[in-house]
Amino acid sequence: MVVGLAHTLRAAGVEAAPDRLHVFVDALSRLDVGRRADVFWAGRLTLCSNADDLPRYDRVFAAYFGDRPGTLVRRPVLPQLRPQTLAAGEKEDLAPEEQDDEGEQQAAAAAASRTEQLRQRDVAELSAHDRADLYALLAAFRLPGETRRSRRLTPATRGPVDRARTARVLLRSGGEVSGLRRHRRSERPRRVVLLVDVSGSMTPYSDALLRFAHAAGRSSDRPIEVFTIGTRLTRVTAELGHRDPDEAMAAAAKAIPDWSGGTRLGELVQQFLDGWGQRGMARGAVVVVLSDGWERGDQALLGEQMARLHRLAARVVWANPLKARPGYAPLAAGMAAALPHVDDFVEGHSLAALERLASVVAGVRTGSGTAHSTRRTREVEHA
Repeated sequence: MVVGLAHTLRAAGVEAAPDRLHVFVDALSRLDVGRRADVFWAGRLTLCSNADDLPRYDRVFAAYFGDRPGTLVRRPVLPQLRPQTLAAGEKEDLAPEEQDDEGEQQAAAAAASRTEQLRQRDVAELSAHDRADLYALLAAFRLPGETRRSRRLTPATRGPVDRARTARVLLRSGGEVSGLRRHRRSERPRRVVLLVDVSGSMTPYSDALLRFAHAAGRSSDRPIEVFTIGTRLTRVTAELGHRDPDEAMAAAAKAIPDWSGGTRLGELVQQFLDGWGQRGMARGAVVVVLSDGWERGDQALLGEQMARLHRLAARVVWANPLKARPGYAPLAAGMAAALPHVDDFVEGHSLAALERLASVVAGVRTGSGTAHSTRRTREVEHA
């Protein structure tokens, strides 16, 4: 339960460092783990490190255990679980109060175990009830990202001497040197662009991936642009700007004319680059393609446009839901043409896979794409 909760918190942007996790476990050992409020407040006081973590923790805890706890101590409200058969005479040996406490502890552990299993399951295999639980977890998702060095300078304690500021200080102090002023180049968040495939072959995953894009845009402190690709290219950044996930999905559904249609990846990547990418949206950005790679158009065109995108973007990441299936190989014409120009090739079939995708966007390298080694070779040769 503790490990699963920590994984979900980290995906939502709460650090939940290992040392804090040990303090949390120690606190639980001194409290009643069968009481929902005890677990809630123990985690809130130990796993959160700043004020921004508190609302994220509240949302994750509510999604993870099913219902938001109040400020009062009360019995946990947990989802219905399958009845478990006890050995004859086992329940009669306990007092009624002990039976209730033990039942609540088992129910809490079962609910947490179910959430951990839900994180690992393929989205295409989920029932309607499981999808609703998955969407609640996705609503608390957060997409961190990389930073890049800008041309703007900011004051710093170390770095090159800031001559202008140092001269102004000397003038104010009558020429007495009280210390040199220094500066450094500031850090700015790197833009993230999401290209979500909504074609017919991606129907089992499209809804979850768009909700992932919505949560990423709502929770991130960096510019995030979202496009859908199928037979048309549709920019849905504004539609996914609604605070409520269901309203955002309804707005996106009205804006997307080609939902569950065909696939023309090469033409649409070219259209994106001609209309937005070449003008600056893709330049220096992390571009994430969420698609199974099926291409009904010209695969040679897709390869050319992916190479063009790779030259513009800081990194190109491709998340393929089919990659997790046993025996999968990127042999489809579209995927085979695009893969040489992809820096990181990852899975995208489950919540846990999307959490790993978020870490890749944040800068953790997988080395699974062939373009990474090519780009690294060019950087070494240039150096």
